[in-house]
Amino acid sequence: MQEHDARTLRGAAIPTALVGVVAMIAGFALGNVQGLLGALFAVALVIGAFASSAFVISWTGGRRPELLLPVALLVYTTKFGILLAVLLTFRGTQALDTTVFGWSALACVIAWLSAQAVAVKRSKQPTIVPAGEDESEDSEARR
Repeated sequence: MQEHDARTLRGAAIPTALVGVVAMIAGFALGNVQGLLGALFAVALVIGAFASSAFVISWTGGRRPELLLPVALLVYTTKFGILLAVLLTFRGTQALDTTVFGWSALACVIAWLSAQAVAVKRSKQPTIVPAGEDESEDSEARR
């Protein structure tokens, strides 16, 4: 994983984890242990899904940049398929508070996307490298 990708991942994961801690405290206050478990499961699901997709996309971008868009689309659809399967599996469960789960997941998704947008904006990673700059770096490396 490239350094700017790792920085972006950390910049999104840390604020999401903080929102998750607040969600777990609120979940425990609202629904006791079931609320805590609902919030914990939501936080783990959101961070796991977004972090794994960011890792796969970063890995693909470093190895085969021409496959970046198809892999990103595949990761996106796979992530939602897994989320659908998880939601259908836990549809009628009494083990966790589903309302706390839903609100916690929503808060964590908003936190992740917002923090990721801020981290990408701060990274100032150029999307287009001018032709002259790329060649000058190669000639300096050869010397």
